[in-house]
Amino acid sequence: MAQNGTIENGLSQGDIVPFPQPVKVPEVTHTQIFINNEWHNSINGKKFQTVNPATGVKICEVEEADEADVDKAVEAARAAGQRGSPWRSLDVSSRGRLLHKLADLLERDRVLLATLEAMDAGKPFLHAFFIDLDGSIKTLRYYAGWADKIHGKSLPVDETFVCFTKHEPVGVCGAIIPVSMKEGLFPPTVSCFTSFR
Repeated sequence: MAQNGTIENGLSQGDIVPFPQPVKVPEVTHTQIFINNEWHNSINGKKFQTVNPATGVKICEVEEADEADVDKAVEAARAAGQRGSPWRSLDVSSRGRLLHKLADLLERDRVLLATLEAMDAGKPFLHAFFIDLDGSIKTLRYYAGWADKIHGKSLPVDETFVCFTKHEPVGVCGAIIPVSMKEGLFPPTVSCFTSFR
């Protein structure tokens, strides 16, 4: 019995698409901390080595953030949320377009990013390509579509009152994201973002 996707099943040789393959990774050049759309060295000057846990081979050294770097990132995120800032002044459709552009860039460099993710996490390349990168791209596209669709609601509660709900940012949140099951292999990643009620 013919298997799905075989020539015996009606596909021509030209219809068979090979799986993507990892690429030879050039030297990793962006090893600094990204804050406020700029690359920075860590304030304490420390770096840590990131190693492929599957092979033990050093990938690169990256800047090691500490409390002062997190404070700097939180300050930048808070400033971006202030009235009159370039981000707050940007209309919601343009914010959605920026998220779509980021998704486009992830798609453009998907093979390279999946290769780096596989090396950094010691996981299979195809898992990084089809699950991690695909999930990231779809998440960005999902939220890009919502950028101009966040609306408040009004509900009549009795004859003289109306209850109004307005979705707005409540402030900056920091998240420490562990990236290793083996303690000490990779320091945690810190992300700052704006939380909504």
